[in-house]
Amino acid sequence: MKIMQGKQGSTARRLLLYGVHGVGKSTFAASAPGCLFLDIEDGLSDIECAKSEHITRYTELITALKWLALGETKFQWLCIDTLDHLEQLIWRHVAEEAEKPSIADLGYGVGYKRALALWGEIQTALDYLRRKLGTGTIALAHATISRFDSPETDSYDRYMPALHGPASALWQEWSDEVLFASYRTFVRKEEQGFGRERGVAVDGGERYLRTQESAAVIAKNRLALPPELPFSWDAYASRFAINGNIDGLVTDGSSKAMV
Repeated sequence: MKIMQGKQGSTARRLLLYGVHGVGKSTFAASAPGCLFLDIEDGLSDIECAKSEHITRYTELITALKWLALGETKFQWLCIDTLDHLEQLIWRHVAEEAEKPSIADLGYGVGYKRALALWGEIQTALDYLRRKLGTGTIALAHATISRFDSPETDSYDRYMPALHGPASALWQEWSDEVLFASYRTFVRKEEQGFGRERGVAVDGGERYLRTQESAAVIAKNRLALPPELPFSWDAYASRFAINGNIDGLVTDGSSKAMV
């Protein structure tokens, strides 16, 4: 048995980045060196990046992962854009295999359990790419506001990845970092007359990342990050380095697009 001691950090991170609509999640991922997008959402036409053909079926995604596993063209990062759009493909695949109109028609919870197994297979493939080829994963997702029933306090709303509950939990557990991207908002008080005030939200225009869980957001990190970071690839990537290799840069990586 091989004994390993000390930190075994890696630049091939497993990042789940979710955030509000239009905040720039894809642009953030496109700044990662040697990044290939698995284009599921079909929203990359205005971003300079290497990307797959538009993936419209779950089987097409599996074909792409198998192609990457051959290692004929190496990428430093692989971006799934986005998980919530991929979830729809997985649900459709599960329903079609069972010859049902929708995943909900498979019976109580049966379809979603099958979908969860497919998510696990995808993560296994991504771990293979990470272990054998040093490829990091950036999984993007939209944010949704969900009710959280706390055992310690009254229930409250918080931001979470826009995925089915068990799938969201699976990705949160698998990821090294779960980061939330948003705009910084301020509340200004305005007089309404008769001694009454109202709060008016003011968008300061600043985008930022939350790295730690709070009552408002789901987040985590294994890099001892501060609670907030500027919303830029450099701000995130500068926090990990192996042998002086900043940003996960691999000098012999390729950025050729997959066709």
